[in-house]
Amino acid sequence: MAERQALLAREYDALRPRMVRVAYAILGSRVEAEDVVADCWTRLVEADAREPVRDLTGWLTVAVARAATDVLRSARVRREEYVGPWLPEPFVAADPADPADRVTLDETVGYALLVVLESLSPAERTAFVLHDVFAMGFPEVATVVGRTPAAVRQLASRARAHLAAHAPRFEVDRSAHEEVLGRFLAAAAGGDLAALVATLDPDVVLTSDGGGVVSSARRPVLGADRAARFLSGLVTKYVAAEAEVDLVLANGLPAIAVRQEGVLTSLVLLTVVGERVRRIDIVRAPAKLVAADPRRG
Repeated sequence: MAERQALLAREYDALRPRMVRVAYAILGSRVEAEDVVADCWTRLVEADAREPVRDLTGWLTVAVARAATDVLRSARVRREEYVGPWLPEPFVAADPADPADRVTLDETVGYALLVVLESLSPAERTAFVLHDVFAMGFPEVATVVGRTPAAVRQLASRARAHLAAHAPRFEVDRSAHEEVLGRFLAAAAGGDLAALVATLDPDVVLTSDGGGVVSSARRPVLGADRAARFLSGLVTKYVAAEAEVDLVLANGLPAIAVRQEGVLTSLVLLTVVGERVRRIDIVRAPAKLVAADPRRG
């Protein structure tokens, strides 16, 4: 029994990063994703004691996805009562130089996609994530969602149609993202409003999530001019507070981390389409930043 559990533990540890990614894509919260995966260890041990689990990857994927979907359904109520916009919790590399962390980030759902996934129903989101992102067959997805394979196929189709209509198109590669990010930072830090506006798409959307705990915009800021003026105001505050600014890898792309007295207070994530910024998401909610801070622990 002890040998079998030790073998399960080794295999579980090897699969854990992928399982966290599955749960994170469904939930949009790294903390909740890690909790779900941890809970599934106990379920795995109990299930294996009843009958040995032969396909550990398949068993864990279904168990984690089902548990994450249940958590998402209950979380939807809390998110609807959230003060101001709710943004997903960024997935930030603790050590970008670590090959394991690099793979984890490369296989993590992009932040812009996560934002749009929030507009799907839990069943649509789970069907899309499992089938389109993690290549799970519709029969297996059906066991997670509690629908027939045909119904799940329709859920994924509706999700794809919604994402095609609302997700940013033609996002750039990392090098182009870094080039636009550099121009954005230079304009913002230099107080050049015209140059900052030039880095933004005319229809840019700026969203700030303070969780009702710290100051943030209660509604999205729309348009390049308004977004640039909002950002200029933030920069003025950061300069006055002698804030420290550096770059981190969030969901596989560089993002702007702002710290005050060593504490991460804002994480700014850009979605770049073409040569301009299409979305600006500013995560300020302290609970989300605790897990996102690569200097934590």
